[in-house]
Amino acid sequence: MTVHAFDARSPHPVQVLLNRLDPLARFEHVALIDSTNTELMRRARGGDTATCLLWADQQTAGRGRMGRQWQGQTGDALTFSLGTVLAPLDWSGLSLAIGCCLANSLDPAHSLGIGLKWPNDLVLGTGAQMRKLGGILIETAVRNEHSPSLRFAVMGIGLNLSPPPAADYRSQPAGLRELLGQALQPQELLHTVLPELVNGLQRFEREGFAAFQTAFMRRDALAGQALTLSNGKQGTGAGVDSHGVLQMDTSHGRLMVNSDEVSVTANAS
Repeated sequence: MTVHAFDARSPHPVQVLLNRLDPLARFEHVALIDSTNTELMRRARGGDTATCLLWADQQTAGRGRMGRQWQGQTGDALTFSLGTVLAPLDWSGLSLAIGCCLANSLDPAHSLGIGLKWPNDLVLGTGAQMRKLGGILIETAVRNEHSPSLRFAVMGIGLNLSPPPAADYRSQPAGLRELLGQALQPQELLHTVLPELVNGLQRFEREGFAAFQTAFMRRDALAGQALTLSNGKQGTGAGVDSHGVLQMDTSHGRLMVNSDEVSVTANAS
């Protein structure tokens, strides 16, 4: 793995933004890696919890939620992980907050139809027509066992510029070039999403998911949709609460759904 590193004294725009999170932050770019999340978690287990943004042109073993494979081909996807120490009062809803940051940076006027599918996807469309633009994978390591709220968080982000080759996807993929032009390049996309992401992480640490709840509800691709949970329960999406917990109205009343318990798919109409 050949790493192109940029030190904190560099005027590189990505480095300047990272320095707002941590003056000693690192920015690294690699052509090929197994997984940016896996690499930063490896480092954390070895004691390296320095703030780092690791961007890869291609991943050979990229991972999504629940162990699903996620591949990013050179030039057709933006794949990076940002690892940093955070200490929010409540960790609930971090993936939703990051989703809001990404969607707001890509579609600030809500004119492109970019939505958010709980708990960690950016999508186009709703229901059976929903197509996945990207996803978020968050992993954490406790920094100090006496302060469990203080953790090293690795936030992996994958965004399709062009739809990946046909495969056994849970939902059909989409690409941002459909919306933002065929000339869109990964580096340009990184520069687009990073300012909002840095600001959002700082806000999440201060205020938690409640500060993002309204923004999420405006892009909620599951609201009002017929849903089926992985345990077979069915109902209608009814938004999320102030902690980012999915709410679903069923024949037996409102059900609260946590991300580590179920997966959700929109029923075909």
